Amino acid sequence: MVVEQIEGFDLVGLSTRTKNANEADSSTAKIAPLWDKFGAEAAPKLRGAPKVYGVYTNYESDHTGLFDVYACSDVLSTEMSEDFESVRIEPGKYLVFTAQGEMPQVAIDLWGEVWGYFSAPDCPQQRAYTTDFEHYVGANEVQIAISIK
Repeated sequence: MVVEQIEGFDLVGLSTRTKNANEADSSTAKIAPLWDKFGAEAAPKLRGAPKVYGVYTNYESDHTGLFDVYACSDVLSTEMSEDFESVRIEPGKYLVFTAQGEMPQVAIDLWGEVWGYFSAPDCPQQRAYTTDFEHYVGANEVQIAISIK
């Protein structure tokens, strides 16, 4: 993991609101269906060399509260579909974790590493809960950037 200062940038995609407790149960989970919808509705519109992101923002409190999730890209626009929305990656300091492996398991495992890191009693960083994001760098690589104070 590495600390990076990231400039803000805008993305467009689909969104939902959920909380981690709901994601543990397939009957209440919203993130997997969001990515399914992104694959069906947005992925066919991706042209060129698109960057694909999962964005987590508008946190109610911390990792236990509600938050917005976006499945999005840098090459989509809100004019392409009435379901598409804009989201901004806020500028700031981020702790970036990287992993390679088979999707989606590698992303799930990397989130486990993120949660483990921040739940350690001697963790030197504190989450800001502004905007966090996954960047799908390639078919088998993901980066998770967590906003920090």
